[in-house]
Amino acid sequence: MKRMLIAAATCCALPLGSVAALAQDTAAARVTTSTPQAAAPVDPVRLAAARRTVDFVFPAGTYARLMDGKMSGLMDQMMDTVGKMPLRQLAALGGISQDKVSKLGDGTLKEVMAIYDPHYQERSQLTLRAMTGELVPLMTQFEPAVRDGLAQAYARRFTAQQLDELNRFFATPTGTAYAADSFAIFMDREVMSKMSEIMPAMIKEMPGMMARMKEATASLPPPRNFEDLTAAERQKLATLLGVSVDELSRDKSAGRGTAK
Repeated sequence: MKRMLIAAATCCALPLGSVAALAQDTAAARVTTSTPQAAAPVDPVRLAAARRTVDFVFPAGTYARLMDGKMSGLMDQMMDTVGKMPLRQLAALGGISQDKVSKLGDGTLKEVMAIYDPHYQERSQLTLRAMTGELVPLMTQFEPAVRDGLAQAYARRFTAQQLDELNRFFATPTGTAYAADSFAIFMDREVMSKMSEIMPAMIKEMPGMMARMKEATASLPPPRNFEDLTAAERQKLATLLGVSVDELSRDKSAGRGTAK
């Protein structure tokens, strides 16, 4: 039961956290994945102007500033929101079967976890802060690559004239103030409190979504079990996993999970 509750809570919390992080790169991702000319060389003039733009909107050290200044409070708010949700809703959103969901009571995750672990809230906060502390240097390491990707995305999205106009605006006091917080604003409490309102709507739509996903794959054959694999496929699977075929054979349940 405890594992089921934690799994449901995790499934619910991660999408909300991802929304804030991914919102920063939405424009870049949209350009690189949907623009047919994405593989073509970027105009050097536009790229140079775009790099100046990125210096305004995503200067070096942005990840450290965002994660040190806002992430802890944001994660606390998310965990508090998830903790107050009824277990039935959490379990349903987390993909728990309806049979198990129907057996749950009306309590919240916070109420149940307080019994399992009286220090649950404090432990969660300390864990999240430790995780944030580990993520800051990691994200800072990859920040130059992100800045380069943003520069290329801006260069493809905007003309040299548009980029120059943006840069002139960003050079003004108002423009500088806006650019400095243009990414961070997605993680403000006011924004995230509205994002948390998505969860009840997701829960309401979940049965229909699951049915449509099942319908979308109805024409496909079911995933194979380990017993369905040929000798060559079992050997290839064992090699990929770094184990022997005999080990896979002795643990067929693990083999079925991997084969899927």
